[in-house]
Amino acid sequence: MLPTYCSARPSLQCQARVDGAQACYGITAEALEDHFGARSCRPEDLFVAYQMHRGAIETMARGLFEMTGAHSILLHSGHFRFGM
Repeated sequence: MLPTYCSARPSLQCQARVDGAQACYGITAEALEDHFGARSCRPEDLFVAYQMHRGAIETMARGLFEMTGAHSILLHSGHFRFGM
């Protein structure tokens, strides 16, 4: 399932499942620009960066879901800079 763009706070929102329950995570445009090569915060640039690095982004989201027990998280640049 493709992520959706959120213009209120430039980010991509993605659906996930945590322990069989519906969950969601977002990743900020800043994180995609800083760590995954997005050229700008335009949706098309964010989607390209997300698709190219989806595995690393999902791994980080999975780790944060496990660490926090939350079912809704937002990944920021610092999560990737400091490895959570």
